[in-house]
Amino acid sequence: MSAPTTSAVPRTAAPVGAGDAPTPSNSAHDAGLLLLRIALGLTMAVHGAQKLLGWFSGGGLEGTEMFFASLGYPAPGAFALIAALTETLGGLALVLGLLTPLAGAAVLGTMINAVAVKWSGGFFAPEGVEYELLLALAAAALALSGPGRWAVDRALPVLRSHRLVHGVAAVALGVVVAGVTLLLRS
Repeated sequence: MSAPTTSAVPRTAAPVGAGDAPTPSNSAHDAGLLLLRIALGLTMAVHGAQKLLGWFSGGGLEGTEMFFASLGYPAPGAFALIAALTETLGGLALVLGLLTPLAGAAVLGTMINAVAVKWSGGFFAPEGVEYELLLALAAAALALSGPGRWAVDRALPVLRSHRLVHGVAAVALGVVVAGVTLLLRS
């Protein structure tokens, strides 16, 4: 009797980290996304609270409305409220990792408008757009990459496993809404 024949292709073991436990690189990736979400989200939420509630030495809705009127936005009260809510709620959603592509798109759209408003000041702060541009790009990066494993989105069936198409659609939505808003500005 001859020995059973074996395939010429060697068997390979399952890749390291293929189980449920994250590999160190996945943990580092998730930690980095969490840190970015918290930093950007809290920055935007606090900035929105300045506009919405007048907290942190902000002008509140009245001051924000006057600022928007000076910039030529139609219905400055409505745009002030939209900007304040977008920054506050979008920022808090980023902190939680809740609807992350849409939260990133909301922050992106708001920051595109901020960049357009400050464009004539050049690139560098305090009059320039470097800060607003950095916030916009960080928001787009989160929308594209997803929130990581440590996020509320992991409990939502549609967003449980983030797909690039979600991020691209959200970024496109943020850019289009920002563009329409800028076209309405006189």
